[in-house]
Amino acid sequence: MKQSFSIFPRKYGLFPYVFLVYFGFPIYHLTKEAGMKQLFGYGMVLLFLVSYRQLYFLIEKRGFSYWLAVQLGILFIFTMFYNLNHVFLGFFTANFIGWSRDKKVFRRGLFCLAFVTMFPFIIHVVRTEQFFTPSELLYFVPFLIIMLISPFGIRSLSRRMELEQELDRANQRIEELVKREERVRIARDLHDTLGHTLSLLTLKSQLVQRLIAVDTERARKEAKEMEVTSRAALKQVRELVTDMRAITIPEELLEIQQILRAAGITYQYDGDIDFSRIPPFTQNMISMCMKEAATNVVKHSRASHCSISIQLSAEKLKAVIRDDGMGIPSKNTKFGNGLKGIEERLALIDGTLLLHNQNGAVLEIDVPIIKKEGAAV
Repeated sequence: MKQSFSIFPRKYGLFPYVFLVYFGFPIYHLTKEAGMKQLFGYGMVLLFLVSYRQLYFLIEKRGFSYWLAVQLGILFIFTMFYNLNHVFLGFFTANFIGWSRDKKVFRRGLFCLAFVTMFPFIIHVVRTEQFFTPSELLYFVPFLIIMLISPFGIRSLSRRMELEQELDRANQRIEELVKREERVRIARDLHDTLGHTLSLLTLKSQLVQRLIAVDTERARKEAKEMEVTSRAALKQVRELVTDMRAITIPEELLEIQQILRAAGITYQYDGDIDFSRIPPFTQNMISMCMKEAATNVVKHSRASHCSISIQLSAEKLKAVIRDDGMGIPSKNTKFGNGLKGIEERLALIDGTLLLHNQNGAVLEIDVPIIKKEGAAV
């Protein structure tokens, strides 16, 4: 897919464009120069502008230090051989120094910035043998102090943003783990409570069958107890299931992505669908089928790429899982246990499964969408 050209990274919004207005100051001062010195000055402004753009794209990447050095070199030449007012270009460089996460680059950049901005002033005093007037000091000194302090503030802000992103990722991970733990807990509770209750009902039903012929009254009493026990079991199931949220298709797609990437298989998903009108039970069945299909891709396909596309119409949902692996052997007419499980789950929701080869294995799932009464078409 072709990437569209952009002057600055879109994630920074209008921020880089706003600061372009400050390039008017060096251009204004260059109008007072003449000849080759003026032409060379305009060339340096253009190169500084190029470095300004490049540094936005190269933050924390290779080449960042090179373009930072270019800016410092231009800043030094301007302040040393042109006009001391060009020192304010250092605010651009200070900004990028602050965004650098590498401590060495940050320290070296800050040291070089301090040297490049202070040395021309010292040379100016030596050349003219005159110190700056109070008004000149008031004009330059506060801005130079702010310029040299600003990288620390920007670095602190950058670190805070990074920590907030890490915290968001950690919270998402915790939320996923809590959901999984809750599902495991509910499954364990169902096994521990409902499993024992069903075993008891089985024994009592066998007892009732034996007692019918010899002790009708006791058989009736045991049947009544079975009814009470079954009602209690039903209540337990309802209490447990009330708080359980079935796996949705978007959640399963996210987990499939993690499974495939962990196995070194690239992943692509095509579809921008609102699954809210699909019943939770249907979503749960489809999710388990897609996960089983993805697991088969990891275990058996030897694929390097897997794609999932989902299409939803008024009548049905169609999910297609493709891989570029070894495909399905032509002589293999019977499904394995995993595919049998998919077929059995789809049968519960009147869905169908189709498996064939096309530059790898292609698994198609078709599930009819049942409209609720009174729902809008």
